Amino acid sequence: MFTGIIEALGEVKEIKQEGSNYHYTISSPISKELKIDQSIAHNGVCLTVVEQESDKHVVTAIEETMVRSNLKTLKTGDSVNLERCMTVNARLDGHWVQGHVDGTGECIKIEEVDGSWYFHFRYKPSKDHMLVDKGSICINGTSLTVCNPVEDTFSVAIIPYTYENTVFGELKVGDLVNLEFDILGKYIAKHIALYIK
Repeated sequence: MFTGIIEALGEVKEIKQEGSNYHYTISSPISKELKIDQSIAHNGVCLTVVEQESDKHVVTAIEETMVRSNLKTLKTGDSVNLERCMTVNARLDGHWVQGHVDGTGECIKIEEVDGSWYFHFRYKPSKDHMLVDKGSICINGTSLTVCNPVEDTFSVAIIPYTYENTVFGELKVGDLVNLEFDILGKYIAKHIALYIK
């Protein structure tokens, strides 16, 4: 489990394909603290550390992960949001995040408003996922609050700290982002679907 509070930015140093698997070598300030078999979220995708050396670590993404996430768009030199899994006695500063990406959304507009930013996204709605105004959403591993959800679009407000310390500072219109919908909303949607046909 994660909280959606980003610990560090990593840089993609190398990408290797082996069959349908992709191995990503990431350099980051926290790589030296990782160990093999540890779970760490990369842009919100929970991946296992398979190699670790000095300031770099390697994780592997399988085909299912590549299909559901924006990892397929990563290139050498790109930045990724990183978060280690939470500890039992940690404060939950964001919200419950599993690291299981539901799908991707497209950034359709970016507005700067008095020193902060509004990012607008389009996604493919599903009866299994619920967006609630002022509810939680995880975008590229970042816990955020939903603004103005309408049909297939929604927005989030980004403060300067988040803009400067996550991949939001590099995000452009047209970019794909990873979306993980709130786990509570997903369970409610599933429960409703069982009883309302």
